[in-house]
Amino acid sequence: MNKNALDKIRKVKKKYIIYYLLADACLASAIALAGDLILVIAFGASYFYSLALFAVAFILFIVYRRLWLIHDEEVAGFLDASYPELEESSSLLLMKPAELNLLQNLQVNKVAETILQVPSNHQHFTKRLRLNVLWLIGALILTVFVNKINYHRDNYSRGQSDKNTVPKSFTKEIMLPQIESVSIVVSPPAYTRLKAYSQHKLMLETVEGALAGWKLKTDAPVQKVSLLFNGQENLAMTNPVKDKTVWTAKKTITRPGFYQVMIDGKLSDLYQVQVIKDSPPSVQIKTPNQYTYIDAGEQPRINLNALVTDDYGVSDAAIFATVAKGSGEAVKFKEQKIIFPVSFSKMLGSYDLQKTIDLHALGMEAGDELYFYVEAHDNHSQLGRSGVLIVSIQDTAQLLSMDGILSGANVKPEYFRSERQIIIDAEALLKGKGTLSQDNFKDRSNDLGTDQKLLRLRYGKFLGEEAEGNIADPRLEGKELADPKDFGNGAKIIDEYTDKHDNAEDAQFFDPTVKAQLKATLTEMWKAELQLRLYNPQEALPFAYKALRLLKDLQQKSRSYVAKTAYNPSPLKMEKRLSGDLSKILKPLDHEDIKQAGDHLSELKITASLLQQLSQKNNIDASYYRLLQAANRQIDEKAMLQPGIYLAAASAMRRIMTGNKKNLTADIATVETAIQKILPAIQALPQPLSSASDMGFSKAYFLKLNRVNR
Repeated sequence: MNKNALDKIRKVKKKYIIYYLLADACLASAIALAGDLILVIAFGASYFYSLALFAVAFILFIVYRRLWLIHDEEVAGFLDASYPELEESSSLLLMKPAELNLLQNLQVNKVAETILQVPSNHQHFTKRLRLNVLWLIGALILTVFVNKINYHRDNYSRGQSDKNTVPKSFTKEIMLPQIESVSIVVSPPAYTRLKAYSQHKLMLETVEGALAGWKLKTDAPVQKVSLLFNGQENLAMTNPVKDKTVWTAKKTITRPGFYQVMIDGKLSDLYQVQVIKDSPPSVQIKTPNQYTYIDAGEQPRINLNALVTDDYGVSDAAIFATVAKGSGEAVKFKEQKIIFPVSFSKMLGSYDLQKTIDLHALGMEAGDELYFYVEAHDNHSQLGRSGVLIVSIQDTAQLLSMDGILSGANVKPEYFRSERQIIIDAEALLKGKGTLSQDNFKDRSNDLGTDQKLLRLRYGKFLGEEAEGNIADPRLEGKELADPKDFGNGAKIIDEYTDKHDNAEDAQFFDPTVKAQLKATLTEMWKAELQLRLYNPQEALPFAYKALRLLKDLQQKSRSYVAKTAYNPSPLKMEKRLSGDLSKILKPLDHEDIKQAGDHLSELKITASLLQQLSQKNNIDASYYRLLQAANRQIDEKAMLQPGIYLAAASAMRRIMTGNKKNLTADIATVETAIQKILPAIQALPQPLSSASDMGFSKAYFLKLNRVNR
């Protein structure tokens, strides 16, 4: 009896460990799914990481709980606490019979019979398991939901990229019944550094210049197999094994279009050829801005940061700089090439290039300008370049000169030029600082601040700012009109909402560009005045110089450079230069056949009007057939250039011309849609005014008056 009771305690212990292991496994699975889902969304990681996360979490739970340290005494204590009928005597079953007294032996016999009635599975064990199963189900539902969203998003993006590229009617290819299998090996050009791949579909989408090799196997021997490209070029396939069932051919794909397989004179459906062109390298300038000014006191250096990207790799990139010295007709230009401190031997697809350009090292002085751009080459010898950036070093002597007074272009009042005098006085104050007392120095600095304020107020008045004290509190905006005392006061409402020319935002003396620069000048005057009021004329000079430079910049810009137009000349072929070879230069033809514009469109228009009649005819008349042939040629020309858009229409037109009545209505609709895309939009022509509502009586009256006057 005691042995059966001990087996019961150990069985409960085993169930406890199993349930807790299952609960920990469920919780570890939920944590692994949730953690891996975060990695997939944030970093695009693989779902295989969930296995590693599960193993780590499960091991941590096992180490934390230490289920192997659970003893029989603890299980007996649990049973005593859960079942009162055991009278807290389960631990007696674990003691040796020699250690028990008479009373304990009697209690053991009683408990041994009771403990056999206790169930092995307890609600306390399954409660935690049920909770963790719910967590696991929630993690699975979330994972499925996110995967479904990603699947639809990928399909949508793929559909957007393939829009107008692969028509739906060509997702399922229709092959000739003689073709048993198809294999096409596509070898991309060497500059792409892509591996060759094979496919078993006749539709091609590959890089420009790729070599495609076809291998067709027929179910029976045939006499002749060829590939017809764009309805014009016929590529004969060869039979290398001489059994008339395996045919091969190779062709370099250079342009988009379509092709057909011809077996013993029988043509297949149209198969699309899509060509992916290699784009030239892209150059994006992050810093500096397009126009940069080096003000007085700034370091003559420019930090250039450019991002160069390409489809298959960048082979080289450099900076081409031009230094402009002088002005007017005496301007001189000097070109230099600056190399980036980066090796392009790996030909990566993206380079983040940085270079510090020392303007003094380029020989630039005050008043000079630097024009530069970044030029990049890819591994297909294509050229890409950025726009031209301009850097100017401020010439303080030119700013302080009086040459601008003689200029005929004045976009600012005469008294704006007194900023020059403030700068001169501030520099004179700094030179005589050692001979002046501290109070005298502060007074003169404060007087200069007053002069700067007066100049700023006149400048603001010119923009519409007539006073400084009429700045409204934004917290009280609109509350004055809500005062019940002003009910019906129209004058106050008009004063609040009408356009007043003393408002800076409503003043329209200048265009927006000039107005923005004048406001920037006002800001610099504010900063200069602040430093003068603080008795720091040395720190006020940079702001005053910048204000003067902005004003002088508005006055005139005497220098222009042709490189600003970003002209990109075509590269010269050095092997043909100065060779004198004129063999490929043809003589001009005097004879020319001039065809009226729009004749080819008239055939399409007539074809569109006759397509609806074909569904009611059993056969096609000869006149109809000629129109369909002409329209078919034009649709084929469009399909050669844009196979993704017009290839379905070309195939539908061929079925119509062969008299195929199956899906005739859908084929006619496809061809009509393509014709509407080819035809240009009808321009609106001038129309006469609608007739008067008096049914022409006024016109008749006018004619009779003219007769009387005669």
